[in-house]
Amino acid sequence: MAEGQAGGATLLDERVREQLDDGDHDRFAHFVDKVKLTEALVMGTPVQALCGKIWVPSRSPEKYPVCPMCQEVYELLRPGDGECS
Repeated sequence: MAEGQAGGATLLDERVREQLDDGDHDRFAHFVDKVKLTEALVMGTPVQALCGKIWVPSRSPEKYPVCPMCQEVYELLRPGDGECS
């Protein structure tokens, strides 16, 4: 064995690189946790919307329609409107 080589073990880096979208390609406003959104806007970190889209937010969402998939998931997660089950 050559000097400076570890014997028998090979380390393999199998980390999955996170796939990020450009944030505007689909032209929708997405639903994101407010705390995570604030952090993303300050730190430039990626967020994940209810629909699964991952991106670094940088634009004002008011000028885009709401993502239909985010809206659907939000409606499913919302507590009932006072109705008893």
